[in-house]
Amino acid sequence: MATTACFIIVSRNDIPIYEAEVGSAAKREDAAQLHQFILHAALDIVQDLAWTTSAMFLKAIDRFNDLVVSVYVTAGHTRFMLLHDSRNDDGIKSFFQEVHELYVKILLNPLYLPGSRITSSHFDTKVRALARKYL
Repeated sequence: MATTACFIIVSRNDIPIYEAEVGSAAKREDAAQLHQFILHAALDIVQDLAWTTSAMFLKAIDRFNDLVVSVYVTAGHTRFMLLHDSRNDDGIKSFFQEVHELYVKILLNPLYLPGSRITSSHFDTKVRALARKYL
């Protein structure tokens, strides 16, 4: 697993609907805020790139020191963003694809309001298991 990894799902309206620190690094007090800042700063780049390519997996779109931001954009323009320090593009792509399947299952739930926060503990457990498997 990457020593640092922060995963976030951002709706098409730029509202974070799911966040998880999935890395194994020692937790610093200000690390979560720094990770969120880096990911949200990359949203403008994602917005520009999403309209110039038909690919869903945008790979590494931004860097901050030794951290890299990788992005996956769904057909509904929901962005899956991962802040990491590894170079495992195939594993990251597989992670995004399987999380996309989980996200579609959440959307198919008639009790879920699209664009609202994902609070399912089952979803969170599955995402963290996929992070351990692929990152």
